[in-house]
Amino acid sequence: MSGAVLARIPGERYSDYRYEAIFRAYKWDPQVEDHNTVAEHVVLLDRQTARQLELWAEQLSAETMEIEQAMMERRDLVKKLGLPSRVKKAIPRMDGYSAKKHVRLMRFDFHPTADGWSVSEVNSDVPGGLAEASVLPRIAQRYFPEYEPQGHVARSLLEAFQQKTAPGERIAFVHATSYADDRQVMQFLGDYFEENGYRSLYAAPDHLTWREQQAVSLIQGQEGPVGGIVRFYPLEWLPNLSRRTDWGGYYDTQTPSCNHPIAVFAQSKRLPLIWDELGFELPAWRALLPETQDPGDGTFGEDWIYKPALGRVGEGISIREALTPKEYRRIKRDVRWHPKDWIAQKRFESKPVSGEDGEPFHLCVGVFTVDGKAAGFYGRISPFPRIDARAKDIPLLVEKEDKSNE
Repeated sequence: MSGAVLARIPGERYSDYRYEAIFRAYKWDPQVEDHNTVAEHVVLLDRQTARQLELWAEQLSAETMEIEQAMMERRDLVKKLGLPSRVKKAIPRMDGYSAKKHVRLMRFDFHPTADGWSVSEVNSDVPGGLAEASVLPRIAQRYFPEYEPQGHVARSLLEAFQQKTAPGERIAFVHATSYADDRQVMQFLGDYFEENGYRSLYAAPDHLTWREQQAVSLIQGQEGPVGGIVRFYPLEWLPNLSRRTDWGGYYDTQTPSCNHPIAVFAQSKRLPLIWDELGFELPAWRALLPETQDPGDGTFGEDWIYKPALGRVGEGISIREALTPKEYRRIKRDVRWHPKDWIAQKRFESKPVSGEDGEPFHLCVGVFTVDGKAAGFYGRISPFPRIDARAKDIPLLVEKEDKSNE
């Protein structure tokens, strides 16, 4: 048993719920193409399952940060991660990295399977779903009074910055400013930080420069020092900025940052290929992540899938029934031509979760950690085993203590 069930929001209340999701949970554009991405259901977790997922996420987080520290001394292994050449060249600038100075945010994606829970990946660099994990459960709670939200990732991030920055500091929320999807994430966090005493600066990545390794805003009328950085702009995109931009300054800045570019190591899906060379036991990762191989090392059958080394939101994953024949052939061709940009992973059998109406969905439960501590749940459901951009966001609620003791 997965410990997770789906419950439908009462039909006559769903339009109200969706309206609140748009305006209170910052789901400004709740559509991807013709797909509504606000689920009509809620995931209900029993307390034992919720706590187990949190414990696993905390163990995975600790192991991931251990790997990151080790990679600072094993630069010879970086070439195996499939990173862009200009990103690899910037890595030496991280020599002064101190985990205590920065804020480390991750999201681990768990899936119920025929053999229990499995983890598919860590969203290490710029994990999404922050408002969905913080606000959506609080909107949905009114329909399920025996259940409650667990965690609040925005609050956990705020508390982490409060330990590393002075009250009233200006925090730069760095994102691709032409994308509404990215702006809604940053607007949510910026509003939340302002409600709690900070000043928010909404910036593109090239709006910051660096003076003695401290971030400084170049925005007209908002020039000057920045006390902290929340980056929602993928590291592999930074080299595409103008050559006049010192994007490498993100790698050695002493300004408290979430996330510092050290996150790039774990963002690569090829990281498991170097575990043995690092010499760590990594019991949580080895128990929960399916076997992972280099696609160039052999021929893999239908019980294996391919993933791009730096893929996001499920893009490029070769789950055949979720793809058109043309898409599947393209992935196979790209893997054949560029195997170092991909991994081959043993496919787990995703176990659909059904609601009271019997409609089955494949479920992904993202568990956030902030500085190694569990910080909230982010859910997505899909009619297909591949959880991609068309999946629906779904709140997760956990049974209350008094209910579990009845």
